[in-house]
Amino acid sequence: MTDLFSKFDPLIKQREDLLSTGIKDPFSLVMEKVISPTVALCNGKETILLGTYNYMGMTFDPDVLAAGKKALDEFGAGTTGSRVLNGTYSPHRDCEEALKEFYGMDHAMVFSTGYQANLGIISTMASKEDYIILDIDSHASIYDGCALGNAQIVPFRHNDVDALEKRLKRLPPEAGKLVVLEGVYSMLGDIAPLKEMITIAKAHGAMVLVDEAHSMGFIGPKGRGVAEDQGVLDQVDFVIGTFSKSVGTVGGFCVSNHPKFEVLRLVCRPYVFTASLPPSVVATAATSIRKLMHAGDKRAHLWENSRKLHKGLKDLGFQLGTETPQSAIISVIMPDLERGAAMWEALLDHGVYVNLARPPATPAGMTLLRCSLCAEHSSEQVDDIIGRFKAAGAVAGVLG
Repeated sequence: MTDLFSKFDPLIKQREDLLSTGIKDPFSLVMEKVISPTVALCNGKETILLGTYNYMGMTFDPDVLAAGKKALDEFGAGTTGSRVLNGTYSPHRDCEEALKEFYGMDHAMVFSTGYQANLGIISTMASKEDYIILDIDSHASIYDGCALGNAQIVPFRHNDVDALEKRLKRLPPEAGKLVVLEGVYSMLGDIAPLKEMITIAKAHGAMVLVDEAHSMGFIGPKGRGVAEDQGVLDQVDFVIGTFSKSVGTVGGFCVSNHPKFEVLRLVCRPYVFTASLPPSVVATAATSIRKLMHAGDKRAHLWENSRKLHKGLKDLGFQLGTETPQSAIISVIMPDLERGAAMWEALLDHGVYVNLARPPATPAGMTLLRCSLCAEHSSEQVDDIIGRFKAAGAVAGVLG
């Protein structure tokens, strides 16, 4: 009998080989207590959080917490049902209203996770006879949405405007086409040239979906993402986002101006057949989203943090994922997985938590230490982080 787990043997061996060197398991860290958006207790030690995607620091906002506690008392712990049955409560509708206000769009649909938002919208919109044209570095949820819908997949080189145009030119003009892009790509923290890409997509009769998971709240004059920042939000057919980054809780959404959008509530399987979010969660999300509409000072401070950390790490001699800071993600490229894990552990020993990202999730087989800044990091904390990177780099043998 064939063991269905056999295909994972290379990964199991890689993990065993890594742990046999005495390095802590980078993927089983437990946070014993979260003290603030920027500090947690890890292994009994206060640790600066630099890998949580809590970009706008909303997880401990007093108004957000109060809204969640109130909804918990009024509606209970959960809905025990899907949105199309007994799972729509007034906080779900209010959250969708908050999203419509935030983006200035006519329709909003809340999913139980950001992953499900991509899975649901992409698989529903593009089926077997249609084409999905997507950046090769797209998130796993985008690829899984393509697979679920059985559309014909046409990938193009990352952030390559010419490659996108060449792919579109080869497709039948009358075919249904969906171009899927991301505002910020989560591994390297680089932004997409949406203005040029959307212009090309529209010229070839394609609809456009932009995932703004890593830019919502932070990028753009009102925090609506890269599409807003580049002046093309009104040309995007679907914006996908998540509550688990800047909003500070969990859940996903899609907003759109398409006049037929509401039919998706009846035909989108990951929406129809999933229990809805607890009312306390969507109440916190709605409150957070409305506060993000007026968070200009936080956005400005987060940009200051991003520029400072990027310059500090670059000056130390680290190789970074982007030449200039483009988002709240600063990725540090490691020579290989072994030294990446050693650097990750050295940073943890020095009181800094970052994400260790490894192939196949990373582009071009890279090992990355992915830093996610927060608007609640003080300028002094960022200086401290740079100093701890220097010390950890010496210990791990990454810096000369």
